[in-house]
Amino acid sequence: MNELVGADGVARCSWGNSTPDYVGYHDEEWGVPLHGQDALYERLSLESFQSGLSWITILRKREGFRRAFDGFRPEKVAAYGDDDVERLMGDASIVRNGAKIRAAITNARAIAELEKPLDELLWSFAPPSRGRKRPKTMADVPAVTDESKAMAKDLKKRGFSFLGPTTCYALMQATGMVDDHVRGCFRAT
Repeated sequence: MNELVGADGVARCSWGNSTPDYVGYHDEEWGVPLHGQDALYERLSLESFQSGLSWITILRKREGFRRAFDGFRPEKVAAYGDDDVERLMGDASIVRNGAKIRAAITNARAIAELEKPLDELLWSFAPPSRGRKRPKTMADVPAVTDESKAMAKDLKKRGFSFLGPTTCYALMQATGMVDDHVRGCFRAT
């Protein structure tokens, strides 16, 4: 349990103690139920941009992403064209990866085609919390689950891209669809 206690004396998931940025993110956001199209589109996009990178990189560039992507309003991003891709590729305040930038635009367009709200669609994959064991350590936290595989498959079928099962599970954790705070963490309920 001592490895959970940060320099501030607070017990939290071990990764949450590694940097001041993570302390705030862990304590105030990670695992908190998140709803709303724009907020969920932002998290979906940021999780895609994180693929292959450290989350701290994305967290530190989040404000730049918000500016660059019009506050992650999918109706705005869906209208982006080649000039916008070029603009984004030149923006050092974000991760300049062409495939990920195009995926964010593709995903905004896919949201516009949904027959139900994004919020309803994504949360339909949240597993029941009843009976689920709280992880003892971060090593006990899965990278992929049946639910995240189902979410990724469904989103791909609907035209979304750059969202595999691992990215979908990270999204589920970040938005409170699952609660992976470890035993002993002050956020574990």
